[in-house]
Amino acid sequence: MANAFFSDLLATISERGRTLLRRSDGADTRQDADGLIALCHALLSGRGEASATAMAREVLDRYQELDAAARRAFFEALVRDFGPDRERLSEAIEKWRADPSDEDASALHFASEPRRQELIRRLNRAPGGTGELVQMRADLLGMMNGHTDLAALDRDASHLLSSWFNRGFLVLRRIDWSTPANILEKIIRYEAVHEISDWDDLRRRIDPVDRRCYAFFHPAMVDEPLIFVEVALTEAIPAAIAPLLAVDRQHLPIERARTAVFYSISNTQRGLGGISFGSFLIKQVAEELRRELPKLENFVTLSPVPGFMQWVKQDNDLPLSDEDRETLKLIDEPGWFEDAIATAKLRAVIEPLAAHYFLKARTPKGRMIDSVARFHLGNGARLERINWLGDLSPKGVRESAGIMVNYLYRLDDIEKNHEAYANDGEVVASSAVKRLLKGERRLLDMRLS
Repeated sequence: MANAFFSDLLATISERGRTLLRRSDGADTRQDADGLIALCHALLSGRGEASATAMAREVLDRYQELDAAARRAFFEALVRDFGPDRERLSEAIEKWRADPSDEDASALHFASEPRRQELIRRLNRAPGGTGELVQMRADLLGMMNGHTDLAALDRDASHLLSSWFNRGFLVLRRIDWSTPANILEKIIRYEAVHEISDWDDLRRRIDPVDRRCYAFFHPAMVDEPLIFVEVALTEAIPAAIAPLLAVDRQHLPIERARTAVFYSISNTQRGLGGISFGSFLIKQVAEELRRELPKLENFVTLSPVPGFMQWVKQDNDLPLSDEDRETLKLIDEPGWFEDAIATAKLRAVIEPLAAHYFLKARTPKGRMIDSVARFHLGNGARLERINWLGDLSPKGVRESAGIMVNYLYRLDDIEKNHEAYANDGEVVASSAVKRLLKGERRLLDMRLS
């Protein structure tokens, strides 16, 4: 109710401001980047609340009308023309050098802020501004593509969005069949791990007594889930995804549930890339479930390994014998996983190789290769189990030879595991995974002897 009241109030102020603009402004109405930049300068120089709110709304509306080339020109102008006020900054530096007081340090801090940050703040005051700024950053990220000329603008946008979307503002909501249809439609559309085929498929994932779905929302984007997680309640830790998603599966009586399985986590807003909510989501959902179901013993993921086969095919220094390399060619045979002999041969090679991938393989910068692993291990999980043939969907076979992974969130160990990974790069892993790595070395020695 409060959010709706303030949204309506902002809209009223904006519309009154638009009336003032129409009366007083014979202004540049060109729908190009230059006209938009002129309006941004006017927005920064203005003081009136109504006209500023309306002008911010006008900037966002005109931005929507720009084509891709004009949007890039707009972003380039923000980098070039909306940096710090150099004269003000020079004066602040000289004052600091003459008398390095706390007051002068504060003045120097504010003088060094790029003007585009204040511009973004003012744009955020427009009705619906927060969501449109998130989409604007998504456009920006799409144009960067490894180039650095727009990096300064992205740093400023990311800095402000990180503040506006910090954990203190996020609201956790359970998604179920009573959730408004417009939000459910977005859950279907945004699902990024295991595609939701239709409404019946969605209902199977969120409606049964042994299924849960939770999402984070922001007060300024009340109908937009920012990130959501799908949870299966099971008796044991699962090794494959198909039984969890099966159309004809038997529902588990809730009193028998001992394991909460986070089997799909989807970020929904590209414009919030690099602003992580996932760790907070998993931990808060785990706490919610533990309060609801005190008998739960295990909190685990059933995660894909999206970069594994790409690494296998591109890395020429794999710990493999010639015989192993020949065996790996079986992976290119259609339906290889239905051949018992081929499956057994491949398992003997791929399981130890997967252990090496997680425990030993690193990028040139020393990071773990797999982004999913970095996420969960960085959040304090333990690499619990490598599951052979866990995902036999076309995508799973193509990306990971069907392998899936369980990351275990033992709530009492999360902080310790996080510190080990963050400070020392240590991958906390179960003895079962470590044995696979030892088996790799033993098998290779036997094959080379």
